[in-house]
Amino acid sequence: MNAPTLEREQALWDKGYEVIAGLDEVGRGPLAGPVIAAAVVFSPGQLCIEGLNDSKLLTSLARERLQEVVKNQAFAWTLGAASVKEIDRLNIRRATILAMQRALARLPISPHQVLVDGNPVPELGLPHEAIVKGDRVSQSIAAASVVAKCVRDRLMERLAKRYPEFNWDRNKGYGTAAHLRALDELGPTEHHRKTFSPVAQGRLL
Repeated sequence: MNAPTLEREQALWDKGYEVIAGLDEVGRGPLAGPVIAAAVVFSPGQLCIEGLNDSKLLTSLARERLQEVVKNQAFAWTLGAASVKEIDRLNIRRATILAMQRALARLPISPHQVLVDGNPVPELGLPHEAIVKGDRVSQSIAAASVVAKCVRDRLMERLAKRYPEFNWDRNKGYGTAAHLRALDELGPTEHHRKTFSPVAQGRLL
């Protein structure tokens, strides 16, 4: 499979857009934990980072290594999050947008253009291009996906020490069989999304 490149970014740099932010999120589907978004800005002339790809295609060791490379080479990188309470209050789509808005707002300079993974997000309030599977096309988006994934994974691993029965160190909050069994036996924690099925349905077995 071809690795993401800087072709989209270069085309924009050539047009005079200097600050291009790649934007991606992780954590829309899990039953527990926040949704995390990351924004990454590379400077014009940035070289492609060898091995960088969609975070889902990388091993955890590769992600950890590459996120350090991204953080060292990027002009700027930022994070935004939406909590479980915000997810339950707003719904997952609106909470994801909130996390994205927070990540972009924390950049030291407002981007001239945003490359976002997936579908258009008018609520960003910034010029942007939506790219389906953008983390496999754009290096900036791939970099954001890796940073966001590493941060969220580490968070869920820390929470797993407090709630070991749910195996969050392995499933990262997704609804695996072990997670669902624990949820049925113990009920939801404060970190579960109460509006998500099957959490909202109560006992499972």
